[in-house]
Amino acid sequence: MESASQDINLNSPNKGLLSDAMMDVPVDNAASARTSVPEGLTLAEEEELRAELAKVEEEIGTLRQVLAAKERHCGELKRKLGLTPLDGLKQNLSKSWHDVQVSNAYVKTSEKLGEWNDKVTQSDFYKKTQETLSQAGQKTSAALSNVGSVISRKLGDMRNSATFKSFEDRVGTIKSRVVGSRENSTDGLHSPSGAGDKPPQDNAPF
Repeated sequence: MESASQDINLNSPNKGLLSDAMMDVPVDNAASARTSVPEGLTLAEEEELRAELAKVEEEIGTLRQVLAAKERHCGELKRKLGLTPLDGLKQNLSKSWHDVQVSNAYVKTSEKLGEWNDKVTQSDFYKKTQETLSQAGQKTSAALSNVGSVISRKLGDMRNSATFKSFEDRVGTIKSRVVGSRENSTDGLHSPSGAGDKPPQDNAPF
């Protein structure tokens, strides 16, 4: 397998180009960049800047360690106080919302919305629309009350009609018959026929 891949690489048409490109690439770019001085700086200024950079990086590392220690201490204090991460999130959200409310953008937006609301409510179109809706509501309530009075009047007329009275009379007659038949059946149950006329026979032996 290796001999076949070597044959393919040797027979490749880009064989000469690849070797030439590899020969053109500089071997130590980082070293040459370190030795070259940026434009406008002397060697002394470069050394001074590099020393300051190293000092700042060291301070950043120290501050990161201090910050990590402070965060650990803060977590221990919260744990002892019984504060959960959810409480911290709520506190952060409330603080963020307070910051948003007192921000200039929020205040300006609220004022602008208030101005728009005043302009809309004071406009002629809004007033006409409100009056139209009010009139429509009054007409609807009046129509509903008229419908109710008409229905009640129709019911009164129907109860006073001869057909309804004859129907009531028939219902009353049927009711009296049913009640009368019930009374007769209960009387028959309490006093059976012939039970009071004949005394009970004494079948006792001599």
